[in-house]
Amino acid sequence: MEDKKNKVFEIDIFAILKNIVSHRKLLLRNCIVTGFVAIIVAFSIPKTYTVDVSLIPEMNTSSGLSGGMGALASMAGINLGGAVGEDAIYPDLYPEIVSSIPFLAELYNVQVQTVDGELNTTMADYLEKHQKKAWWSYIFELPGKAVKAIVKLFSKPEGNDKSATINVFHLSKHQQKILEKIENMMSVVIDNETGLVSLSVTTQDPLVSAEIADTIVANLQRYIIDYRTKKARNDYEQIEELYNSAQADYYKAQNAYARFVDDNQNIIRARFRTEQDRLENEMTLAYNVYNQLAQQLQIAKAKVLEQTPAYTVIKPATVPLKASAPRKLLMLVGFEFLAIFGTIAWLLSRDMLKSIWQMVYQPKKKQTVTDK
Repeated sequence: MEDKKNKVFEIDIFAILKNIVSHRKLLLRNCIVTGFVAIIVAFSIPKTYTVDVSLIPEMNTSSGLSGGMGALASMAGINLGGAVGEDAIYPDLYPEIVSSIPFLAELYNVQVQTVDGELNTTMADYLEKHQKKAWWSYIFELPGKAVKAIVKLFSKPEGNDKSATINVFHLSKHQQKILEKIENMMSVVIDNETGLVSLSVTTQDPLVSAEIADTIVANLQRYIIDYRTKKARNDYEQIEELYNSAQADYYKAQNAYARFVDDNQNIIRARFRTEQDRLENEMTLAYNVYNQLAQQLQIAKAKVLEQTPAYTVIKPATVPLKASAPRKLLMLVGFEFLAIFGTIAWLLSRDMLKSIWQMVYQPKKKQTVTDK
């Protein structure tokens, strides 16, 4: 009895293959129908175009300025030994920067143009009014639109939240949706080993993808440069303000000394000589301050240039010639695989259910007849 029970659960590969071959017409029919469905789906999905950009940012890891600049700073009486440290914004933070609200808001009103030249508008208007959808999307959206229309009839009219002016501190619902669409159409990937930054932008127009990718790279570079040079630029502006004030004081002291000398050339009294020495000392002191600030101003200017990072664009943004999606052949192969796998799974499960039914139900039926 145990041998018979064990034989029941044995898998007969040849029987399975024979069963599949015997239903080859069903398998072929399902593949043909699925192929037609795959073609319809593939041609219904709007084309999208992806632009990939690769760049390597300069990592500033030096502990100080170069030798010549450091020597010049020492002559000016400035200590810059620890002024330059490691960069506080690592490439790992670039995805967070690109997806931040202030960064996305800069793309909201960027002017874009389609490759056919028929459309020249803002990015927000392009994403809102000029996007294609698959035909089934309109069917699925009908219930939601009907509910919104009914709710709108019984609700108070709301103000227009489609303003072109965007306030990152207080976004409207419409602006929030547009920024989410902008965020979803781009991605940033960082290679930690090489430091390579890969940026990709996907839209329904090849020229729009290239324009947005180029704008994102430019904005990212400007953001990092502003951050890296912020302290240096603040120092430069402060020193420049002091320099201008010292220059004015020096010119004022110089003119006062010159007027006094011109007005008192033939006077040899000690009181006038004392006044002349005092004016000369004030002029010399003003000149020393002016001269020192002039040197510091040059050092601060060089420091701004020193801390300005450079970016090497390995793969610039170019207008793609082919669509990146949908991949019709890959979609057709996937649908056919599902058709074959699904048909075989259905045949095997049907035979398995029949076997279980016969094992569970029929012995009980025979036993009932014998008892009678």
